[in-house]
Amino acid sequence: MATFRFEALKAASNRPPVAVSEIGKKSEIFGSNVFNDKAMRQHLTPEAYKAVRSAMDQGIKIDRKMADYIALGMKEWAMTKGVTHYTHWFQPLTGTTAEKHDAFFETSFDGSDPVEKFGGSQLVQQEPDASSFPNGGIRNTFEARGYTAWDPTSPAFIFGTTLCIPTVFVSYTGEALDNKAPLLRALSAIDEAATEVAKFFDKNVKKVTPTLGWEQEYFLIDDALAASRPDILQTGRTLLGHVSAKGQQLEDHYFGSIPTRVLNYMRDLENECMLLGIPVKTRHNEVAPNQFELAPIFEETNLAVDHNSLLMDVMQKVGERHHFKVLFHEKPFKGVNGSGKHNNWSLATDTGVNLLAPGKTPNSNLQFLTFFINTIKAVSNYEELLRASIASASNDHRLGANEAPPAIISIFIGQQLTKVLEELEGVSTGKLSPEEKTDLKLNVVGKIPDVLLDNTDRNRTSPFAFTGNKFEFRAVGSTANCATSMTTLNSIVAKQLIDFRKEVEALVEKDGLKKDEAIFNVLREYIKETKDILFEGDGYSKEWEEEAARRGLSNHKTTPAALKAKVSKKAFDLFAELNVMNHTEVESRYEIELEDYIKKVQIEGRVLGDIVRNHIIPTAFKYQNLLIENIKGLKDIFGDSYEELAAEQILILKKTSMHVNELNAKLHAMMDARKEANSLNSVEKMAHAYCDNVKPYFDEIRYHADKLELMVDNELWTLTKYRELLFTR
Repeated sequence: MATFRFEALKAASNRPPVAVSEIGKKSEIFGSNVFNDKAMRQHLTPEAYKAVRSAMDQGIKIDRKMADYIALGMKEWAMTKGVTHYTHWFQPLTGTTAEKHDAFFETSFDGSDPVEKFGGSQLVQQEPDASSFPNGGIRNTFEARGYTAWDPTSPAFIFGTTLCIPTVFVSYTGEALDNKAPLLRALSAIDEAATEVAKFFDKNVKKVTPTLGWEQEYFLIDDALAASRPDILQTGRTLLGHVSAKGQQLEDHYFGSIPTRVLNYMRDLENECMLLGIPVKTRHNEVAPNQFELAPIFEETNLAVDHNSLLMDVMQKVGERHHFKVLFHEKPFKGVNGSGKHNNWSLATDTGVNLLAPGKTPNSNLQFLTFFINTIKAVSNYEELLRASIASASNDHRLGANEAPPAIISIFIGQQLTKVLEELEGVSTGKLSPEEKTDLKLNVVGKIPDVLLDNTDRNRTSPFAFTGNKFEFRAVGSTANCATSMTTLNSIVAKQLIDFRKEVEALVEKDGLKKDEAIFNVLREYIKETKDILFEGDGYSKEWEEEAARRGLSNHKTTPAALKAKVSKKAFDLFAELNVMNHTEVESRYEIELEDYIKKVQIEGRVLGDIVRNHIIPTAFKYQNLLIENIKGLKDIFGDSYEELAAEQILILKKTSMHVNELNAKLHAMMDARKEANSLNSVEKMAHAYCDNVKPYFDEIRYHADKLELMVDNELWTLTKYRELLFTR
């Protein structure tokens, strides 16, 4: 097996960069494979085009007859580009995407008259079997049917020779079985709530759209090296491996010159993204060796989520062409930075205003403060639920380590904005004097744009930070579907804006306050109530953990503990009030995510056991045999004095035996803990047992395996080492 490792190293070292040619200006090829507005105008009748635009812009339902016309135009467009199949592309609760391809092909009953066909019924709805997808108890075996339904707000696209139609996925009984349906409901809720509040400042606002700009971090390793590591292939991370002497401590990789092989991969990937209408803009080396990042231009949240899910598929496919394995796991390597997916979130009006960006007038700045403070209040009220939205087995490894934010949810806004809030906290109760109102608008609210000019964000330990004209949710993991965190964030802000509007209107109607006075009064109270969620310091420090506990903030470091907030009365009430998810849908997701956690830890435990038994221990035995032969030879030559000459060999032999014995003992203990966990009768108890009783053995087993890696002859070691995985280009 050690031969396999060295063959992989040879293949990786000799790998030439794959040639990539530009296929045209980005502005010219962008969206070429998307059934976008330009394509619709060319291939749809005016009536069909109007129907799609009405569905996209106003949510007006498309009738089946009109769907036939749309499907016909979509098929003709796709076939001009060599498409042969279509699929409903959806996002089940597996964390990945799903698709079932059908050909544009039908025959008559007797097999004659073959024809390319795609009608409105195929466009609008399909019936994939829901029995094999996670459902959390929503469906019975005799109700296995699920339905995918077209989402016209996210345009169809061509990937390869397949027309992909973004859809929602629901059960036979109507509950959402995917990530998209609850997200769309949350986006609708915040649109309505934010529009009503925006009208306090501009009566012309008719729609508010949440925007999202994700930043996708990832690792690249040669596929031959990946194939030499069973843990990478099966779990997406290294379960074993001693840290490399050189890691990221020299800080020479971050923003450094991009290696040629990687740069060609990025160029190829960008070509594919341009064709698919994914507006990727930024690419660079990240902090850890072999870690990189790409980021797009901001988009409407639903489309941004679809694009990120699609991108992760495209990255893997392009990676195959370049002999790269793309690692999205939040912590694939011990001792270096993990990967996140920072979610940059804001709100935009149909009048072209970013509601989280200060303007040129006191009125626009009061509008900014309103949405800024309400977002802070929403996070303060639902910090546990927000933490639950980014919980996963893989993200547990990342949070709180190597520049990733901690598990404690707090908000960073910077010293300057903190001072602004402190001044607003002193607003008088009730009606404001003309002098106070003038002072507020000119000297507090009016100066916000100048304050923000130098208010750059420097706190990399904050999980939720204001960065000038948006909030950045940094705690989202790199493997995550953005829909989960965005559903939660948009829901809690929608709820908060609804409550805010009611409070302001009550002060106007009952207390006779003017609108701006009422807004100042309500915001003042919110500032007082949300101080505990604001934190500017070191999120990694022990002092912050203690301070956060005194403030009453949660600190759920594991997924089973964090997920409990999803089935609290507070969460049920929130999602039900906004019609985002009903009780059954919330409960099912809780169960699905616990099951996912159990399975991932279970798989890692089994893989770890296999590697230790089939790689580590046999290799240690081979090395011990070499030592024994050496000791015997010394004894044969030097007789009784051999012990002094072989002292080091005997010591190494004893140490390797100790580590092998400990490995065996820990493996048996882990297997016993796993059996005990599997015997439990509830998914919640099982998840906690795997977390508290099984998973701790991973680090103990790793410790002894990594010690053996340092001791055993390099020529015998079968697993590709960190220094090879991270530094072979």
